[in-house]
Amino acid sequence: MIGTTVNALAILAGATVGLLFAHAARRGTGGSGLGERLRTTLMNGVALCVLYIGVSGCLDGQSTLTAIISMVLGALAGEMLDLDRRMQALGGWVQEKTKRLPLGGSASSVSEGFVTASLLFCVGAMAIVGSLQDGLTGDHSTLFAKALLDGVSAVVFASSLGIGVAFSAVAVFLYQGCIAALASLISPLLDSAVIAEMTCVGSLLIIALSLNMLGVTKIKVMNLTPACLMPILICRLADAASLLG
Repeated sequence: MIGTTVNALAILAGATVGLLFAHAARRGTGGSGLGERLRTTLMNGVALCVLYIGVSGCLDGQSTLTAIISMVLGALAGEMLDLDRRMQALGGWVQEKTKRLPLGGSASSVSEGFVTASLLFCVGAMAIVGSLQDGLTGDHSTLFAKALLDGVSAVVFASSLGIGVAFSAVAVFLYQGCIAALASLISPLLDSAVIAEMTCVGSLLIIALSLNMLGVTKIKVMNLTPACLMPILICRLADAASLLG
């Protein structure tokens, strides 16, 4: 769990630095139109970077059918659980607790920052493979490298997406911590093919997030997040069917 803890702390530290930069920039412009234009331009630039990350991750996928089925099953699960509404409620609670802080934000911005950063930091082979190494062999090198990347990214994302990015450290800690703690049990399920499909599906959600940030769509991405785990089930069922066949 050392690698996961360092990763979470790096995100928290990077987000704090990003929030301080954003606050200083707002004070420097005195709340003028220049400050708002700068924020808008920065947000659009970050959204384009998020789009690039999503498109790059999609190329890891090998099965279009797996991605489609994962999205369908994930949407069904997400809508039944109404994850988007729950996340908005959590964002409202955080906004209420932080509204007196200069680093706070609206409920929607808290939710957007949390969901965007959580997906960015949790999706990908480094998160899964690094956590498995952490749990099975005590090798923290992959997660230490990821911590450096995530910390730098958190500075940029927090400066535009707000305080919600800082709370993604909790999601990363729980997600990677669970993988590390259960590594001996789940490692047989997470072969390279499954990890590639999970990365592909998660990257599709990252693309959706970027389109939302650009104002092109209003996709309830949180209701689609269960799709990230569906390739585990689909790939294992496919393996079982091939053995029976």
